[in-house]
Amino acid sequence: MKRWTTMAAGAASVALLATGCAGTGGGSADGGDADTLTVWTMDGSLSDEHAAALHAQFEEEHGVQVDHVVQQWNGIQDLLTTALASNNPPDVIELGNTQNPAYSAEGVLLDLSDWKADLAGDQWLDGLAVSGEYEDAVYGVPLLAANRVVVYRTDLFEQAEVEPPTSWDEWITAIETLEDVHGDDSGFQSLYLPGQSWYALLSLIWDNGGEIATESGGTWTGTLDSPESMAGIEAYRQLVETSDTTAAMDTDEAEPQQFEVFAGGQVAQMIALPWEVASAIDAAPELAENVSAFPIPSLDGGPAPVFLGGQNLAVPAGTNSPELAKAYLEMFTSADYQTMLAEAGAVPGASTDTSPLEDNPTTAAMAEASAHGRAVPASPNWAAVEVQNPLKTMLTAYLTDTASLEDAAADASAALTETLND
Repeated sequence: MKRWTTMAAGAASVALLATGCAGTGGGSADGGDADTLTVWTMDGSLSDEHAAALHAQFEEEHGVQVDHVVQQWNGIQDLLTTALASNNPPDVIELGNTQNPAYSAEGVLLDLSDWKADLAGDQWLDGLAVSGEYEDAVYGVPLLAANRVVVYRTDLFEQAEVEPPTSWDEWITAIETLEDVHGDDSGFQSLYLPGQSWYALLSLIWDNGGEIATESGGTWTGTLDSPESMAGIEAYRQLVETSDTTAAMDTDEAEPQQFEVFAGGQVAQMIALPWEVASAIDAAPELAENVSAFPIPSLDGGPAPVFLGGQNLAVPAGTNSPELAKAYLEMFTSADYQTMLAEAGAVPGASTDTSPLEDNPTTAAMAEASAHGRAVPASPNWAAVEVQNPLKTMLTAYLTDTASLEDAAADASAALTETLND
């Protein structure tokens, strides 16, 4: 998962790739004589200020130098694959949670199962922790997460005398009321919802009791054509039709960037990540006093399940400094650092304390919903699913009446089954 947005390839990534350098974690096999710990984190996860303070503390306590490399998301897959296959990988790496299963299955990460108790394992965010598990072992430690919420214009809600909904029925009624009051205004949309916003779709599938795919005996089966999953897909269509959104049905929230649509017109709601709110306010500063958020409402009331995107920390199997790597993970999973992450606006992956997020309505809603977080199937082949993305194809086919719900869901399920077992 990209924490906030996709970045262009950075000079550090290019230089490391060009030279084939994968870290300088020298020392004895047990890490006892290492004088350098090489750490790769991703752009946006750790501020320069926090990195300097944390690494100074670590260096003082352990008598080693931290070689900290900030990597860019663009191109990271190839860079990690090359580094993890080398004889001299980094000692600690940060992974997107959807990347973790593939590397776990390849045997290039260290089994951290015995470390879990020392890494605040009883505090791990369930929806993120599952991505670091593979065949009853632990290969990734939750670091941070983010999830989508419904971002709304408080002024448009107040003018329509609409309160933030707490259940599905209330949400549909709110959308209908917003349409009744503002529908004739130029450019108004009660909910901006592109046809291929599949992360939002996941909430509706899970809330209706459905699953994307299930696993038994090592074999995956796509289940988007189950009655429960199809009920979630129908709910997505209900949102599209009730809101009368003008968003295209053959694209997702990134084309165009939905925060630009939200900032540029009379859009009452969007299903978004916190960084999109900040970007919208940057584009239209007048929104700052008129934006709030609530969790995606569930059928039964309260927050619906949400997809948790996030990052894990892992230790390459080829590290020369496992004990130092463990000490570094202990620092990252400590209460102090997890609080630091929350203060920066992320859901902490190794702490149940989300109180620092409560001061901002968007992050407060995100934190509330995160307790209901879910993950995509923890299959090593999930990355291939996202490339082909049969969920997007299914949504467009159904929403444009190119295929029936049953046929579109059956085709997507068949594609999932094939790709997940490839």
